[in-house]
Amino acid sequence: MVLLSAAGVLLLACGLALAQGKDAPPAGEPPGAPVKVSLLAVGAAAPAFGLGDVTGAHYSHGEEGSDKPLLLLFFSVFCDPCRAGLSVLQKIQEKYWDSRLEVAAISLDGAALKSTVAGFAKQERYAFRVLLDEESGRQLFRVADSYHVTEMPTVYVVDGRGRVAFAGKGRIPQETLEEAVRAALAK
Repeated sequence: MVLLSAAGVLLLACGLALAQGKDAPPAGEPPGAPVKVSLLAVGAAAPAFGLGDVTGAHYSHGEEGSDKPLLLLFFSVFCDPCRAGLSVLQKIQEKYWDSRLEVAAISLDGAALKSTVAGFAKQERYAFRVLLDEESGRQLFRVADSYHVTEMPTVYVVDGRGRVAFAGKGRIPQETLEEAVRAALAK
C-alpha cells in the first residue's frame, strides 16, 4: 500500500511540476490542454549537475575541464520500460568500461524511496552510478527539470564538450544508443 501511495504521489507531483510556470495553451487549444515540453536539442549545452548516489557518494558532471562523454537515463523503479532501459545501460557499461564514457541513471522516485532504489540497484548488480534526483523549490526534480524530462525513461548522450549528442524518450534500441555513444566518444 505504501508503494502504491508513493507512486501516486510521484505521478501527481510530476504533473504539478510540469504545470508550474507554463504559459497558457496556444490559441485554439482548450484550457487544461497539456503543454508540450521538448527535450534538450542535439547540440544544446547539457546542464551541469551534482547529485548523491544510492550509496551516499557524490557525483557531478559538467564541471569546467571535464571531457568525459555521459550516457544518462532518467527512470523510476516502478516503470517497466525504464527497467529495460537500465538493462541496456548495463550492457553498454560492460562493453565500454575501458573508455572515457561515464554511465549514470537518475531515479525520480524521491527521497522517501531511496532504500527501495538502492536495493533494486544492488539486486540488479548495476556497474554504473545510480543517482537520486533532489527536490528543489519550485522545481520538483532539480536535474530532471533542467533536462526537460516529462516521460520515463528519458535518455541523453552528452559528448565530451558538454553538448547533447542524443536525446530520446521511451524504449530506445541498444544499437541506437551505442551508435550515439560511439559518435560522442569519437569527438
